[in-house]
Amino acid sequence: MYLKAKVISLLVVSIFIFTECSKKETIAAVTYEAIKAAFGNRIDPSNLANYANQTKPAYITKDNAGANAISNSKATVGRVLFYDNNLSIDNSINCGSCHKQSFAFSDTALASRGVAGGLTGRHSMRLINSRFAVETKFFWDERALTLEAQTTQPIKDHAEMGFSGQNGRPAFSNLLSKLQAIGYYKELFTIAYGTETITEARIQECLSQFIRSIQSFDSKYDAGRALVNNDNQPFPNFTAQENDGKALFLTPPVFDATGNRITGGLGCQGCHAAPEFDIAPNSGNNGIIGVLNGNGIDINNTRAPSLRDLVNRNGEPNGPMMHTGGITTLQAVIGHYGTINLAPGNNRLDPKLRPNGFGQQLHLTAAEVNATMAFLRTLTGTNVYTDAKWSNPF
Repeated sequence: MYLKAKVISLLVVSIFIFTECSKKETIAAVTYEAIKAAFGNRIDPSNLANYANQTKPAYITKDNAGANAISNSKATVGRVLFYDNNLSIDNSINCGSCHKQSFAFSDTALASRGVAGGLTGRHSMRLINSRFAVETKFFWDERALTLEAQTTQPIKDHAEMGFSGQNGRPAFSNLLSKLQAIGYYKELFTIAYGTETITEARIQECLSQFIRSIQSFDSKYDAGRALVNNDNQPFPNFTAQENDGKALFLTPPVFDATGNRITGGLGCQGCHAAPEFDIAPNSGNNGIIGVLNGNGIDINNTRAPSLRDLVNRNGEPNGPMMHTGGITTLQAVIGHYGTINLAPGNNRLDPKLRPNGFGQQLHLTAAEVNATMAFLRTLTGTNVYTDAKWSNPF
């Protein structure tokens, strides 16, 4: 009886050792061949890029990620999705086609190209620092309540990426099946979630994490802000003109009874508050009511991107501005706000632009315009244009 028990015990131990060795061999055998074949050394599953623990200045206190905190694995999936032509019905475009890293994730075209000759209905918005915006709605007209909800709408748009399920085109469910059959997604989703399963919620989670990871805090403004206690103090690293422009940006104007500025600054801070320079929630229309490539008026555009990286490192705009793309220079932007006309039909004009019921008249001088432009150029960083973790991995 004793001998029999000992034999059984040895057998159990042998099975256990064999099982553990098999597990180790299985783990060692995970080489992510599909990821390696698709991306080479641009994605290393054993050493993912740092999306989750990037540094940010102490004066940046907003974070709208909520429950969808950034992880390296999910942001990596988001990066691949962002640049994958498979997300369009004819494999011709991706999110990065309309939001180019070299232009602060915007586009130089007035309307970005979609599938089968389609065009976007509004100019592509820059994606810089969306994680730190106090306004958490997305699209120019704020129709998406969250970034998560926004991310798959262009994919479903008939003119953009085409998975609309309309007029004979495939539906979003067809995209899920398409991606599910791709080897690198089997591996990437397993790394991120522990299973290969691809759902719309997972795509939204990963894309929004990647987009929120895109940040720019290495500008001349940031270098100066780190040297002082608050934005109202002169920045030691600024020129006199840049400090003048900062003061004009931050200081509210004083108007007379008919909307003419009689003293004070330009009041840009009222809608684009430092240090994030994003759009204030509940902002109204800014006086641009045209329709891109169309007729009539569109008064529903009340969101805007951060003013950070409005221009590139050479001081030139990262593409045309406003939802119509109708303004192409900093001077023209400032000039637009200098003289606000009360257009018929625009009942959504922001109250800050119609003091005492009149369109504001800032009566700008050439020195004020030049100083404000000089300050806006200090908001441009460097790393966001070149960092590999935000680049196309294909």
